[in-house]
Amino acid sequence: MTVEQFRNALRAQPFRPFVMHLADGRAIPVQHPELAVSTSTGRTTIVVQPDDTLNIIDLLLVTDLEYREPADAA
Repeated sequence: MTVEQFRNALRAQPFRPFVMHLADGRAIPVQHPELAVSTSTGRTTIVVQPDDTLNIIDLLLVTDLEYREPADAA
């Protein structure tokens, strides 16, 4: 995944929650754009989860973004 692709996913209007699939098989949900922070180069991203745990991710290890509908869009 490129830095620009990730930034575009975070800046999308309206924002759509997504799951980052990593090369090691992990799936990291991003529920809101304010819960993801990137370093100045953009290559490393920190995602905060609802239970206050942090995921530190190298974007080069992201294989796919899976978009999810917001929970209130039933």
